[in-house]
Amino acid sequence: MELIPAKNILSGYAENSGWFGCNYNMNIYRGCSHGCIYCDSRSACYQIEDFGRVRAKADAHAIIEKNLRAKRKKGIIGTGAMSDPYNPMEAEYALTRGALKLIDQYRFGIVPLTKSALITRDIDLYAKIAAHSPVSVMMTVTTSDDALAARVEPGASPPSARFATLKAFSDAGLHTGIAMMPILPFLEDNRENLRDIVDQASKAGVRFIAPGFGMTIREGQREYFYAALDREFPGLKQRYIDRYGLDYSCAVPEAAELRRWFETLCREAGIYTRMPDIVASINKGYATQQMSFV
Repeated sequence: MELIPAKNILSGYAENSGWFGCNYNMNIYRGCSHGCIYCDSRSACYQIEDFGRVRAKADAHAIIEKNLRAKRKKGIIGTGAMSDPYNPMEAEYALTRGALKLIDQYRFGIVPLTKSALITRDIDLYAKIAAHSPVSVMMTVTTSDDALAARVEPGASPPSARFATLKAFSDAGLHTGIAMMPILPFLEDNRENLRDIVDQASKAGVRFIAPGFGMTIREGQREYFYAALDREFPGLKQRYIDRYGLDYSCAVPEAAELRRWFETLCREAGIYTRMPDIVASINKGYATQQMSFV
């Protein structure tokens, strides 16, 4: 695996982050091999060449320890926004596992986002961190159908394995959630798919589902996505072109109505969907915040 130089790996500080309560961001890897056809990180604005090739930050653990030691304020670290922290390389190199040990040592919280069942390997470390700081293990799920997922997320663990992973963490007493984004127009925005995601999430003990009814399409990402549509779903590209043109934000048809229906479905299942409630549930027991389904 190629190593690339880095000065810092832990970045940013947000006092009151509205994005899953994360105060800091951490990306140990660059690029991703899951091959998701919709991935926004392929966009030209991020300037990541050959995005499908995974690289790692050189001296990652030494840099992370230096960053953690220098932080004056404790907080929750988010990881997985740009590159999956549990890509296949992690099985051999264990860079994410090493980072979790440091996060535990310096008593920070952690919210990982992944599509890989490999995260189950580290359930012991997440439990140790949760003893002193907020933890929420989050997986991306855009469809409950393993066959469809194999076409839109070919290198990731199938949804059935992701739900099993979430159940393992929930059974261990850890907070879990789903990032249900992006929901691809004309492919995943049917109520049968969304209802099944809620049903499977409820069985897995998931505390929240953060929905995104649509996707982004911009330069670099658009070309890759449309080529994948031509390959996997012939004829569908034209529907995107006809409806969205060169729009950046591509909401599913009747997104507002679908969101209201979905939030009602989740409320009946006792699953949070609103970000303030999600953040409060992650921090429950560590900070006093009021939650509401209203």
